Amino acid sequence: MNKHLKNIIGTLLLLTLSYFGGQGIARLQAANPSDPGTLLPAGSSASANWGLSFQEEGKAPVGNANASYLKDFDAYYVEETEDKKIYLTFDCGFENGNTPAILDALKKHQAPATFFIVGNYMETSPDLVKRMVEEGHTVGNHTYHHPDMSKIGDLEAFKKELSDLEALYETTVGQPMTKYYRPPQGIYSETNLKMAQELGYKTFFWSLAYVDWYQDQQPSHEEAFSKLIPRMHPGAVVLLHNTSKTNGEILDELLTKWEELGYSFHPLSELAGEGA
Repeated sequence: MNKHLKNIIGTLLLLTLSYFGGQGIARLQAANPSDPGTLLPAGSSASANWGLSFQEEGKAPVGNANASYLKDFDAYYVEETEDKKIYLTFDCGFENGNTPAILDALKKHQAPATFFIVGNYMETSPDLVKRMVEEGHTVGNHTYHHPDMSKIGDLEAFKKELSDLEALYETTVGQPMTKYYRPPQGIYSETNLKMAQELGYKTFFWSLAYVDWYQDQQPSHEEAFSKLIPRMHPGAVVLLHNTSKTNGEILDELLTKWEELGYSFHPLSELAGEGA
């Protein structure tokens, strides 16, 4: 097989993303570890689903955009470090009773987290959002309506999805919202990354997640541990959904297991270079 054909096949593999609807997480089934690069040509308005390829247990996965490329846009998915640090994040589309248990576990372990919320969550669960803030967590912006932001090419329309949530948050909580952004469904484009950066936002993807969002197909505790323990790695940005009954039930034990492996929990502000 000649080099040109190998490059074509490698590109096709990278573009073959498994997308699990709803709050879907795209995963790369294969990637070239020697050249993770980016799926998006420089200056491209094309979109991609965030994806990962786990190639070695205990090591950071390869993303479909590398850390140095993302950093140019104040965007992150992992910290390149050998230190056993974990950055916990939760995506909050709605409230179904699991968040209090999640907050209890975080409090018990003194583990800071970032909760990426949407407008519906802010409207329906203001007391829980206030509790997040009071207990030292960060609340980030997952947009007001959770659209595919890569389809929004106009800066003002892009800004409105973020600023409307900012305004509601500030009115409710009494302080400005931290400018941390997670693209809905992990769908992004270089144009989006630039617009978020221009608006003063830092964008956060993830380096560890599992299928936890289907309400009628919740993973067993054993299934969750089988995904979240072996794939843990230094500098991990973990994405969990607050709507998962399993997550609410296992989080205390999960955090304990990670601690037993020598890991500690850190705020996203460290990854963003803003200090603890």
